[in-house]
Amino acid sequence: MKMEVTVAEVHELINEIRDQPENLFAMIRANVQERVGQYLSELMDAELTHFLGRERYEREGQSNHRNGSYGRRFTLKGIGEVGVKVPRDRKSEFSTEVIPRSKQYEDAIREDLCMMFLGGVSTRTLSLMSERLVGRRISAGEVSNVSKELTRAVEEWRERDLSGESIKYIFVDGTHFSMRIEGSIEKVPILVAIGVTEDNHRTVLGLQAGDKESASNWREFFKDLKRRGLQGDIVMLGIMDGLSGLERVFEEEFPNAKVQRCQLHVTRNVLAKVPRKLKKTIGDEIRSIFYASSRKKALRFFEQFKAKWGKELPSAVKCLENSLDACLTYLHFPEEEWICLRTTNVIERLNKEFKRRTKPMEILAGERSCYMLLAFVCLKMEVTWRSKPIGKVPSNLPFFKKLAEGNFTQNI
Repeated sequence: MKMEVTVAEVHELINEIRDQPENLFAMIRANVQERVGQYLSELMDAELTHFLGRERYEREGQSNHRNGSYGRRFTLKGIGEVGVKVPRDRKSEFSTEVIPRSKQYEDAIREDLCMMFLGGVSTRTLSLMSERLVGRRISAGEVSNVSKELTRAVEEWRERDLSGESIKYIFVDGTHFSMRIEGSIEKVPILVAIGVTEDNHRTVLGLQAGDKESASNWREFFKDLKRRGLQGDIVMLGIMDGLSGLERVFEEEFPNAKVQRCQLHVTRNVLAKVPRKLKKTIGDEIRSIFYASSRKKALRFFEQFKAKWGKELPSAVKCLENSLDACLTYLHFPEEEWICLRTTNVIERLNKEFKRRTKPMEILAGERSCYMLLAFVCLKMEVTWRSKPIGKVPSNLPFFKKLAEGNFTQNI
């Protein structure tokens, strides 16, 4: 059959495209979807032919035959939802591998949904956006089911072998998340550890639910890290915020390591005992102590601080005195690393990203859901950390790094 198009029809089409250019692309998409549907239908028909072992209308020597087809919809990435005809046989023995009965869309769409969910898009928002994004409305329940497929990968990451990691410093802290547990909303703490390798790169060592105020939970956490291969004898320093019992447990589990108490947390504790009008003055003087160039100078500055404020602010002075030694541990390590070892800012930054990602959800659907989201944040942060090792020497300036290591200095 020959199709003829008049000049008037061509002009009308051109005018329509000029006035509403989006109609052209809608026509193209519709045509592509129709062609793809036909192609998939023909492919499944050929699959049935191979299954039966004969072409259409050949019936000799066989008891099973074609039995028409049924229509269904399938969604493809970049194309949208297409209509296909799935062939059937009389005995219902044939099952197509082209479009399995249980699948409504291709794997690439499932992977994209997982990435968008992990990236911060809620299940409800994804459901609303899905028709525009993939050409088919996907329910919030479907998105949730898709995201559950990541659970196994997350558990493998959480339980990965650490024996290949040479960890010299460990930052530890805990943070709380609201989770739905057996029908009620509970505040569940998650313990976090970040390790620093011999070449000064950071990596998240572990995530584990547990009361951060409990020394026994921390001990269990550290033992789990060592069970997974962490070499405890080469850990030299633990940076933490002075939680009850944590320092003692850390020193027992890592006998060769020292403890650095977060200077920022100690400063806050001291300033809580200071009148408002003196907070800035006291804060500046504490900073002078903590940022001294040597332990000797830091102790001298503290004695001056104690002599000046000992009578007027005895509680504040006592609070600082009790934590002073633990706050100056960093001075035993390379000076170019001091800026990162004074506080728990490294892990506080990670906790901030945790909260940023989970804020749109408000309530997490249990511990596994929490691990899944936090693991994604950890991996994303590690990509950033690769180009930013701790210390003052930028990773993209190897020449200056060599200078810092003394390769261009003369030994005297």
